[in-house]
Amino acid sequence: MKKALEVLASFYKGAAMLQDKQPAGFDSYKKNEKSGGVMGMIQTIIDDAKKMEAEAIRAEEDAQKTYEDFVKDSNKSIEEKSKDIVNKSENKAKAEADLTEAKETMEATELELTQLANMNAELHKSCDFVLANFDVRQSSRAQEVEALRQAKAILSGSGGKGGGAK
Repeated sequence: MKKALEVLASFYKGAAMLQDKQPAGFDSYKKNEKSGGVMGMIQTIIDDAKKMEAEAIRAEEDAQKTYEDFVKDSNKSIEEKSKDIVNKSENKAKAEADLTEAKETMEATELELTQLANMNAELHKSCDFVLANFDVRQSSRAQEVEALRQAKAILSGSGGKGGGAK
């Protein structure tokens, strides 16, 4: 556009484009003060293009900054999420280890309870036998004690009367 403006400017400076004679029925030719002509329009287009370019550059810079901020925020968020995943994975692993340990402890406790229940049953059986046969055993013991007293009395009596064979 600048090149076109330069060519037009050099052309209009060198040549007069006005007609020498005014055609019949027309007012005299004079330049419209409000219009800039073709060269004015081209200059306006150039100025507008410069403004649009500056605005586009500003918009691109703003977009670039926004993008950089977005990337920073995204990277920070990803890093935080990654740390959170690592922490939660560690917590999960610890919880699984605790669960495994608790299951093993529970199994050991259940085994011990089963063994204690078996021992309880055996002791209960033994106690039941003693209780069921207590009277019989007590009378048998009493008879045995009485028999031993009699034997002692016999032995005491025979040793105390003299004359027994030695």
